[in-house]
Amino acid sequence: MLQRITDGKRDIDWADMNIQFCTAADASFNNGDFDNMAFKVHRVRLEVLGAFRDKFSYHFRQSFNKYTNPNIPLDNLAGSVELAMVGWQLNDKWGLTAGKQPVQFSGYECWVNAIKVRHYSDFNNTIPAYQVGLNMAYNINENQVMNFQLTNNRNSTINDQFMYSLPDDVEDSKIPMLGTVNWDGYFVDRAMQLRYSLSYGQLAKGKNIFYFTCGNVWDKKPFLGYIDFMYSREGLDSKGLITSSYDVDGNNVITAKNVEYFTTIANLDYRVSPHLNLYIKGAYELGNVYKSSEEFQAGNYRRTWNVQFCAEYYPMSDSELIVYLHLLHKNTHLTDIARKYGANSYNQQRISLGLVYTLPVF
Repeated sequence: MLQRITDGKRDIDWADMNIQFCTAADASFNNGDFDNMAFKVHRVRLEVLGAFRDKFSYHFRQSFNKYTNPNIPLDNLAGSVELAMVGWQLNDKWGLTAGKQPVQFSGYECWVNAIKVRHYSDFNNTIPAYQVGLNMAYNINENQVMNFQLTNNRNSTINDQFMYSLPDDVEDSKIPMLGTVNWDGYFVDRAMQLRYSLSYGQLAKGKNIFYFTCGNVWDKKPFLGYIDFMYSREGLDSKGLITSSYDVDGNNVITAKNVEYFTTIANLDYRVSPHLNLYIKGAYELGNVYKSSEEFQAGNYRRTWNVQFCAEYYPMSDSELIVYLHLLHKNTHLTDIARKYGANSYNQQRISLGLVYTLPVF
């Protein structure tokens, strides 16, 4: 219609709308004992994206599985909206993106489409992956890109950001932002993909956060393999994982200070045939307090590992319709320090028979 109004001039380069859908029957176990079995819809997302006038692009995506804060958040946007951004390719070297966008964290599990992830690591499940801001991309050459990004580091108020109460001496930041520098490199006919990022920002006044994240991917059929390394050093426990070890029997829990998290994720996919893909995946994670404060003594608090196996069947080799069987075992070990108030180590298992489909609307 726009082309008719503009006398046949091409305003729209391309446009796409799809609905991403994942549902499964999950049988869950705790410490080896059967807990429950239920049908669940893990993901429903509406995505609209496209490009126009050669230099401009847009991307909108909304999740229907996310809770939306009824209060007006910091970025004035419903939390269920993951992406709402516009891109402008300034020239062959520089591109600008504005709006709600993925934070340029690295690691394959973090930046791959979430519809392909059956179970996230604790690290990636708790980071603020989508924020409002600006990103400037610089194409070094056809195989290397640098990104310089400045975003909010939260969507709403400081009290909404943290799961537990804040220490009395913590003051809100007037500039709650996160700066990120990212490098992407593609080598060996783009089969080897490297992605490295450094991020730094302010959680509260005098309480900062630092991230180092990287992904190392080999993607050449029939194999897809990757190793991710994720590290954060935090003035306040923004993920809440270490603090949660004190959340026992109604204790008045105060958010821990001076924490750090380290995660390693390894995965290997093997495409047996056009209709069958198998993968095995594992993650090992550490949670430490690097400097004692109040009730949180310095030391290691938690060691978590999980192993996953998945068989994916593609009824149509040229379609995104997938039927999968996924097995998960996750073990969370709490150290003596973490068990001070009665918390215990535990393990979880899950068997999922599910279906994934990306429905192309147009």
